[in-house]
Amino acid sequence: MKLSDVDILAAMRDGRIKIDPAPAETAINGASVDLRLGPKFRVFSMHTGSHIDLGTSRADIAAAINRTMSDEITIDADGVFYLHPGELVLGATMEHVELAPDICGTINGRSSLARLGLTVHTTAHFVDPGWRGELVLEFFNCGRLPLGLRPGMAVCAIAFEPLSSPAIRHYGARDDAKYVGQSGATGSRIASERK
Repeated sequence: MKLSDVDILAAMRDGRIKIDPAPAETAINGASVDLRLGPKFRVFSMHTGSHIDLGTSRADIAAAINRTMSDEITIDADGVFYLHPGELVLGATMEHVELAPDICGTINGRSSLARLGLTVHTTAHFVDPGWRGELVLEFFNCGRLPLGLRPGMAVCAIAFEPLSSPAIRHYGARDDAKYVGQSGATGSRIASERK
């Protein structure tokens, strides 16, 4: 059962859900909180590698990722990042989110942006209990026109669900958590030992 706006506000007051910077009152909807796009992006460079073979060794995967993933790009507050048709790029939320061990989240795209061809999470929409960090978004333009993404724009929403009991092996407690505390458009760490 998803948390309503009343329950979201109560969980924020008691520290079970932390969002920094705190959302404006207008960003809290009936069962979700709007999150804004941060200024940092990572793109794949098609001319520096022909492929990433996911069936090879961790060392080979890491080398292919290093060849094809750009350094982090930061867009000025009044700038625009243009996402071209068929392009995948990583971005991050402006907000840092922390969840208690008894709450998980789901990232949802905005319908008005999806109707223009923007997918904000290719498959990674689940936010683990115990999560802390900015949320990385996998943007894909499945439309026919380039889309301008601006830092600060409301780009997705997060909904919350209570667990039946607090998780013992929640994300923040795991030694093998590869993305805990991430900031910015963190690239894939598939080749790392952590999960």
